[in-house]
Amino acid sequence: MEQDGQVQGQGQGQNKNSTAKPVYILAIETSCDETSVAIVENGKIIRSNVISSQIETHQRYGGVVPEVASRKHVESITWMLEEAVTEAGVSLHELSAIAVTEGPGLIGALLVGVVAGKALACALDLPLIGVHHIAGHIYANQLVHELVYPSISLVVSGGHTELILLKGPGQFRIIGRTRDDAAGEAYDKIARAMGLTYPGGPHVDRLAQEADSEIKMPRSWLEADSYDFSFSGLKSAVLNVVNQSKMRGETVQVAQIAKGFQASVIDVLVEKASRAVKEYGAKQLLLAGGVAANKGLRSRLGERCEQLGVPLLVPPHRLCTDNAAMIGAAAFLKWDKQEFDSMELKAEPQLKLEEW
Repeated sequence: MEQDGQVQGQGQGQNKNSTAKPVYILAIETSCDETSVAIVENGKIIRSNVISSQIETHQRYGGVVPEVASRKHVESITWMLEEAVTEAGVSLHELSAIAVTEGPGLIGALLVGVVAGKALACALDLPLIGVHHIAGHIYANQLVHELVYPSISLVVSGGHTELILLKGPGQFRIIGRTRDDAAGEAYDKIARAMGLTYPGGPHVDRLAQEADSEIKMPRSWLEADSYDFSFSGLKSAVLNVVNQSKMRGETVQVAQIAKGFQASVIDVLVEKASRAVKEYGAKQLLLAGGVAANKGLRSRLGERCEQLGVPLLVPPHRLCTDNAAMIGAAAFLKWDKQEFDSMELKAEPQLKLEEW
């Protein structure tokens, strides 16, 4: 279990002179292979954020097994709820609402969180707020930064690669998305082909930083004016290099391949994100999702944003991967508008991001 104490207390000074009752949202995240429960105050202050990771369980399979993930969530959710409440120092009767990841994600995993959230909201007679997983990733930035609109968010994770225009709080418009593999998915697949353990992304990033040379890989730019992405061709190119090396009995140059692969991914992500910032007059570029922890991507985006004169906002590493604090931050936007869900709320594995 991991506790996110580093960010606790961010923004506490903003309510110092306020007599308004704080809004405490208990949030649940179970979309994939992390069971997480958090209590977030006023959408910005992390009172607790406990995470139970299943990485060691799924490593033996080389990836997430949905049925196993669901069972692990069932085993963990009750004591995770207790741990989050205890860590926060907030009693149940002080809670303002219950938030839960509604989708997208693995249906069995999502169901565990949704059922737990509905049961708690019903038992405590509290409003229920369903949250889109990607909205959570985007608003993880709100836990450590002040957001200014309009802004562009580059979401890069195992299941998503999207460019999203934020016109205002909770106002999303997808301007580009992957047409095939997500960037994080491509990282994991090529890592597996090179014999690296799951999750492969951090290993590829580390090897790319260490390599002195690279094996050049193609870039997929698509149409000249398109903000969409495609990584299946790049993935195939890497697999071709790996297979040819094995067929010739040569040692696979893992580090050089990793460097070439990452350079290709980063070039496309940085160029399209920076073009979107200029076209839409964005005041900030937000990086979100699990791949936001990638050192190479952070560095290149930082350099480009400095050239553009636009701040790059990136959550700390603990808030890049799946966690419930980000769900609590996004849920506060709906609380502010009094947009609540009924007890008919369902887990939606293919849930679309609410666009204006």
